[in-house]
Amino acid sequence: MEAVPRMPMIWLDLKEAGEFAFNAAVKKSAVSVPRDFEGCSTLRKYLGQLHFLQSRIPMGNGQDAAVPVTWTEIFSGKAVTHEDIKYEQACVLYNLGALHSMLGAMDKRVSEECAAGAFTYLRDHFPHSYSVDMSHQILSLNINLMLGQAQECLLEKSMLDNRKSFLVARISAQVVDYYKEACRALENSDTASLLGKIQKDWKKLVQMKIYYFAAVAHLHMGKQAEEQQKFGERVIYFQSALDKLNEAIKLAKGQPETVQEALRFTMDVIGGKYNSAKKDNDFIYHEAVPALDTLQSVKGAPLVKALPVNPTDPAVTGPDIFAKLVPMAAHEASSLYSEEKAKLLRDVMAKIEAKNEVLDQFMDSMQLDPETVDNLDMYNHIPPVLMEKCAALSVRPDTVRNLVQSMQVLSGVFTDVEASLKEIRDLLEEDEAQERKLQELLGRVPPVPGSPPGLAEVSKECSKYLELHEKASFTNTELHRAMNLHLGNLRLLGGPLEQVRAALPTPALSEDDKQVLQNLKRILAKVQEMRDQRMSLEQQLREMIQKDDITTSLVTTDRSEMKKLFEEQLKKYDQLKVYLEQNLAAQENVLKALTDANVKYAAVRKALAEVEHKWNTTVQTLVASYEAYEDLMKKSQEGKDFYTDLEGKAAKLLEQARAACQASEAHRQQLLERELKKQPPP
Repeated sequence: MEAVPRMPMIWLDLKEAGEFAFNAAVKKSAVSVPRDFEGCSTLRKYLGQLHFLQSRIPMGNGQDAAVPVTWTEIFSGKAVTHEDIKYEQACVLYNLGALHSMLGAMDKRVSEECAAGAFTYLRDHFPHSYSVDMSHQILSLNINLMLGQAQECLLEKSMLDNRKSFLVARISAQVVDYYKEACRALENSDTASLLGKIQKDWKKLVQMKIYYFAAVAHLHMGKQAEEQQKFGERVIYFQSALDKLNEAIKLAKGQPETVQEALRFTMDVIGGKYNSAKKDNDFIYHEAVPALDTLQSVKGAPLVKALPVNPTDPAVTGPDIFAKLVPMAAHEASSLYSEEKAKLLRDVMAKIEAKNEVLDQFMDSMQLDPETVDNLDMYNHIPPVLMEKCAALSVRPDTVRNLVQSMQVLSGVFTDVEASLKEIRDLLEEDEAQERKLQELLGRVPPVPGSPPGLAEVSKECSKYLELHEKASFTNTELHRAMNLHLGNLRLLGGPLEQVRAALPTPALSEDDKQVLQNLKRILAKVQEMRDQRMSLEQQLREMIQKDDITTSLVTTDRSEMKKLFEEQLKKYDQLKVYLEQNLAAQENVLKALTDANVKYAAVRKALAEVEHKWNTTVQTLVASYEAYEDLMKKSQEGKDFYTDLEGKAAKLLEQARAACQASEAHRQQLLERELKKQPPP
């Protein structure tokens, strides 16, 4: 059947335009369009601009700027005039459907759905009292004719593409359904009187097609039965197809040669199929042939539709040439729409803010920072502040040795000073002992007159130096203690980095602990993802509302339709609102999961906190040792300077002490000798 000649199709004449006080050049181009798709495009543009004009200028029936509009009625040829710009739109829309029907009847056969769409929009959106050719009955007839012919084109393509037999049968059955609807309209007495002579021609063609495409449907049902090896059913379907085709042939008398060719071709196919099927069943399969009414009827598959018409689609109409003319009513309506958008935003933001407040309070109570919740990574590296100290010591390899040497020098001077002061003290004590012995010998308590005065001064100076030494000794001891405290740390910082890293504490977590930690981090990431998505959706909503300007649509919309338009326009936010609702609803489950994870994390958190404290303390101690080095060197030098000076003074005082003690001893000898001379010999 894919090679069957094409059946002719019905097409409609275009209406002729008369008077309309509009720009002559525009009017001419809109009513004298070429019979091609460019002509369809011109009609759509003109229709759109008329719609834009009507929404701004009161040119409707009974309005102030209404002008006469005249078009010729198709069937009677009479001129019909209305003072209504919508009449101009209706006639242009009719011509758009008629032109598509004309193009659809040509070989390309691609335009019937557009024609049906134009007639449907005309029937549903314009008064039916303008003229006979645009009455409800005629437009419904045109719609069914166009849909039937569109389905017929689809059937041709399906057979060329060798689609499955059952699908082809259903498509063909739907052609029959559309043409039956059209035939009922043609048989209506009112419609028949409106159409005149053309009614008979259309009715004969449509009735013939009803039988013809019913035959095609049963032919493919028989082919499906053949594929399923239901040979009895195959016979009855092919017989029914043959019967219906014979009826179509009877009704085809007077039809053009193309119709006769299609019928003869189809008779060859169906007749051959029937004879072969009957012979095979009679002599081979012997299956019972069921009655046709016992088989399931073929249900049509409506795979075409009237393509919707949007008179204000900018892709079709082009730029609105009246765009600068915005009525005050449109501005007022735009303000009302802005308030609707603001209300929508307030409602959404109230929900978002309530959820955000709960989330913030919850996270504050948890005291969980996603960035540092495990801080395990820091234990894998030496901190930068410590690396800086290690680097500084690496270029000063003698640091520790210099400090030790400096402290050794200090200790040496300290020892020398202490020895000198001890010797002075010993000399003074020895002299004092000799003095007491002399007094006991002489039997005198007060000092012997004439004693050397230097010892008193030496004793006074010695006491002062001893006091200074005692104070400095405490400082020196503290300095050595500090050096011993920092010396090990300085050696560590100046050594290999591996030793430094090994000296820093690290946590010892079990596999279960790590799993608890990973689970907590995963849920915290979910919390952040939820926050980020919420902020993104809120921003999208705000930007969408900011850019949403429907002034152009408001200009072309009737006041009574404003509420409906608002509802339709606000639907564009529904998807975003759904996403936000899902985001907000997920918060409760996320926070519950976070609570459970935090309970398990408590022990791990405590252990990590302890290790982190030790780690920080160790780092601070090492840094403090590095920073104490210069201070130790400075104090060590100050100590050396102090004791060097004290050593000189102590040495000088020692010489004085020795000299004074010698003089004192000599004086005592003199006294002793003098006393001995005074005493009588025994």
